[in-house]
Amino acid sequence: MAGRRRSTTHAGKPAAPRSAGGRAGAAARGRRRADPGPLVDRLPAWLPRLLRRLRPAYPRPGRSGVRRWIPSWRQVLGLFGYVTGAVVVLVAVLYVRTDIPADLNAFATQQDNVYYWADGTEMARTGPVDRQDTALEKVPEKVRWAALAAENETFYSDSGVSPSGMTRAVTRMVTGGDTQGGSTITQQYVKNAYLNQKQTLTRKVTEMIIAVKLDNKLSKDEILERYLNTSWYGRGAYGIQRAAHAYYGKDVSKLTPSEGAFLASLLKGAALYDPALGPKNHERAVERWNWILDRMVAIGKLSPHERAGCTHFPEPQAPPRPAGLDGQTGYLVDTARAYVTAHSSLTDADLDLGGYQIRTTFEKPRVDALAKAVADATAKLDPERREADRNVRVGAASVTTDGRIVALYGGPGYLKQGFNDANSSVVPAGTAFMPFVYAAGLADGVQLTRGGPRTPVTPATVYDGDDKVAIRTPEGPYWDRSGKIVKTANDGGKSWGKVTLKEALAQSVNGPFVQLGMDVGLDRVGDTAVRTGLLADSLGSRTPGFSLGTSTPSAIRMADAYATFAAKGMHTEPYSVARLSRNGDPVEIEKPTAERALPASVAAAVDDGLKEAVRRGSATAAQAAGAGTAGKTGTAPDHKSAWFAGYRDAVATAVSLSRIDPASQELQPLDGLGGAPKTAPPSTYAAYPADIWTRAVTGRR
Repeated sequence: MAGRRRSTTHAGKPAAPRSAGGRAGAAARGRRRADPGPLVDRLPAWLPRLLRRLRPAYPRPGRSGVRRWIPSWRQVLGLFGYVTGAVVVLVAVLYVRTDIPADLNAFATQQDNVYYWADGTEMARTGPVDRQDTALEKVPEKVRWAALAAENETFYSDSGVSPSGMTRAVTRMVTGGDTQGGSTITQQYVKNAYLNQKQTLTRKVTEMIIAVKLDNKLSKDEILERYLNTSWYGRGAYGIQRAAHAYYGKDVSKLTPSEGAFLASLLKGAALYDPALGPKNHERAVERWNWILDRMVAIGKLSPHERAGCTHFPEPQAPPRPAGLDGQTGYLVDTARAYVTAHSSLTDADLDLGGYQIRTTFEKPRVDALAKAVADATAKLDPERREADRNVRVGAASVTTDGRIVALYGGPGYLKQGFNDANSSVVPAGTAFMPFVYAAGLADGVQLTRGGPRTPVTPATVYDGDDKVAIRTPEGPYWDRSGKIVKTANDGGKSWGKVTLKEALAQSVNGPFVQLGMDVGLDRVGDTAVRTGLLADSLGSRTPGFSLGTSTPSAIRMADAYATFAAKGMHTEPYSVARLSRNGDPVEIEKPTAERALPASVAAAVDDGLKEAVRRGSATAAQAAGAGTAGKTGTAPDHKSAWFAGYRDAVATAVSLSRIDPASQELQPLDGLGGAPKTAPPSTYAAYPADIWTRAVTGRR
């Protein structure tokens, strides 16, 4: 172009201007030589080409529609190869980086658990853990094989890990859950001795790696010996030697194959298989004991002839009770311990290791007052002279409107009677159940025609209070299975005429409430009882008598449900532990929150009816507790139970009275209790729980 001059080099290329700009360009070229540029520019020339060849052509070229997104078999195999390679590399890295811990879990530093009253003062200590090592040769061979048949029959041939357990772990990881059982004996030993009981994927993987290393380091007999010496068998016993003493009072070398099979069942969870913990446990223990013996036969470790001789379940001895838990203390500790294991990550085995501080909700003055009230009110009973005064059982509990269990009476003493009557679910509620029928009617109304609308009910709604009135359904009279029309039966055969529901509640008139329950619907009545605090499995069958208390709630649950009425319809599940820590460090534990169970207006109406019962109805015995007291007596139609449940201010208390045959565990009639005539009305023996309730609440002698 004219007017412009260009400088060129000898090759004809433009020359850089000899100016400041030229010098800057040279500097820039120098910087480019110092900075090698992006990573891809520094790779060998062949590597990007290889990566491009390995990169899958996806979406697939040359395809259309859905077929573009369906991978080829080469791509599927390639992805599988990538994943497999990555897993192999990861496992190899973890294997190299994971060492067998130098020390076992610190059994030697086990401590007591300390339970505290609500005010922070010490209530009780439990522990220490019972453990003693024993040589494998001292464990009878068939007792060893009972454990192996139950937990890991391929122990002597496996590599220390369970492929099925690994598969389960990966599956649970993919689905977002925790890993679960299926571990080998070696894995279980690693978990018991080196790790913890948390079912997490990290712990599971670590467990399997250590198990493989341990299997290469120790002989199978060494691993089995260590496993049997560190396993938890319940009753505070770690190791099979202490388990033999705890359950059979003998050295492990003296155990029979049958006894060994029972002890092996405990490895699955002593809390589920210790027969001393209840009938369901006994049933499970017998079933698993039979299964283990059959497995021993199947794997050739017990002959059919020997199996045929194991026909009777080897009942273990009753567990010993620590002397420091006498009186009511043992019941309190058991209640708090059960709450901890049900509402935290801790297991019974964790608690047996000790070191925990449990701050309970129990208030010592209330516990002492309740125990004294029972002793004073029942002092007139004479079981030595009167048969009707024998086998009397009292259960009682006090629960606040925010769910705290502040007191309970479980029996004559923990060392004398281990069963906690405050938590017993065998005593029928009787007419103490009426408030739940009343609340259901007020909340849901009644349905008098099948498929028709529900009609509202108020405290002023009138029912027929006469004796022997036929019970009706929307279709007509209610017939029992024998073909007879079911009729009401008031206490003493008294007829009350037309009576309001509020008055029927205050005076405990049976007939109106049987009919009200039918009109509301017995399922709705049951739902109301459960929402307010009773447990569904304590309700029983839905027949007309359901409204008169055929259900069998515990004293704890009855007190909690009555606390719902005092709390204006807000219900909080009962709890017995306020705080939990280990060596001063907090441990997370669930605490319930209040939920609306009844409309406030319904709760207020029930509250008014219960206060009327104390003012001038069937519960006047509680008047000594002072103004604002609300309560209800309870008697069963068959005269086999008596209750008093009620509240003053923010604390509800329930007291149950029954007689239970120690041999058959069946309820016996209360007729004649305290020397009363056999024909005395139910109110005679109902006076006992009312007296206990009033003494406990007022503190009177």
